Amino acid sequence: MQKKNKITMSDIAREAGVSQATVSLVLNNSRSIRLSEATRERVFQAARLLGYQKLTVAHRQEGQEEIALLVSGMPGYDPFVDALSEASSTAWQHDMLLTVYDYGDDVELARHILQQLAQRHCAGIIFASPVTRVFDFSPFRHAVQMPVVLLNQYDPTRPLLPTFLPDDKANACQVTQHLLDQGVTRIAHIMGDEWMDASRLRLEGYQQTLGAAGIPLEEQLVRQTDWSLNATYHATQALMQLPQPPEAIFCASDWMTLGCYQALAAMGVKIPDDILVCGYDDQRISHQLTPQLTSVQLAYNELGKMAVEYLCQGDDNATHCRLVGKLQVRGSSLRTGKGPGRKES
Repeated sequence: MQKKNKITMSDIAREAGVSQATVSLVLNNSRSIRLSEATRERVFQAARLLGYQKLTVAHRQEGQEEIALLVSGMPGYDPFVDALSEASSTAWQHDMLLTVYDYGDDVELARHILQQLAQRHCAGIIFASPVTRVFDFSPFRHAVQMPVVLLNQYDPTRPLLPTFLPDDKANACQVTQHLLDQGVTRIAHIMGDEWMDASRLRLEGYQQTLGAAGIPLEEQLVRQTDWSLNATYHATQALMQLPQPPEAIFCASDWMTLGCYQALAAMGVKIPDDILVCGYDDQRISHQLTPQLTSVQLAYNELGKMAVEYLCQGDDNATHCRLVGKLQVRGSSLRTGKGPGRKES
């Protein structure tokens, strides 16, 4: 005889049109967050309709709750580390501990972690990825009996899952518009692996901004790489050897700009006098290059904070947040002398 699938809070949230955090608060009879009686009744009706059997949950004791963050591979030196740091700090401000589990995309390992968490007093789960990507939540939907948040990944089939992402497209628009404001029109873009969301969205932002300015898109000014220094070095060389080379280069990451800087130096091309250069993600190396690198700061620290705040405070509505970063303008994109990137008065 086949065992009937267990009804989860995710099912109830979808049926009631609220977040999993709200379902958890209602079914656990929590009054720490203000929820309307209409919302509470909607959740109970959805639970009854689906035949949900309320779990026995221990009463909350101050200082004994944790938030679990399951990440698909720990980043090395990467801006996403800021999200983990800020999430941990925010959890501590709410008298909770953030526990990080690296399951490395091993679904069975993640399920085992979730089984262990079900036996403890866990306030919620953050499924995170160091790389912005599509995430399939379906293998975990019956294993999770607590609120869930997605950080730096999203499940397009589950719009009610609270989701927090950087806005790569809008960030790329900022970089490209800044270069246009410097008076250049031939702007090249060196992108990463084309299958990655980050690469695709940054390319879209670049293309959209040029299109809005009435500048025809030139395929030869876009070079696809594997994010490596060596590939960026050769892409930069190829761009500068065009019959009409670019006036500016927008690299899809600060790491890639190292290869770009090296190639330009080898060719005797000076930044910013002969060409403007911008990076992306505002890593520490952006301050250490000569000239210092203009880059857009990813909002990972704020996203990590928002993910934890959402679990701690609860909400009546599903949240899908894309957060825009801040452009940090430095010497690599500001020309002081005459050249192809300076407007003549």
